Amino acid sequence: MEAILSPEYEWVWSVALGVAMYFPVRQLIWVLAVRRQQRKAGGRLPDGEAQDAIKRRAGVTAALLCLVLAATYGGVMFGGGR
Repeated sequence: MEAILSPEYEWVWSVALGVAMYFPVRQLIWVLAVRRQQRKAGGRLPDGEAQDAIKRRAGVTAALLCLVLAATYGGVMFGGGR
């Protein structure tokens, strides 16, 4: 078990953390974006095509955000003493 938690596996843990964070972060970004569009449209929900476009953008944003945060966290946790 101790070998798995060594700094040699920093990227494995970073990828695992990034994947674990991706889906909730994507959902959060998507909900916030849909609500913003709803406010702009006077209370009407965007149509299905607009929601799909928002979900794709939220996916890209979440992937980049989770990648950066997971890599930074892994670097701090495993490489802080270097």
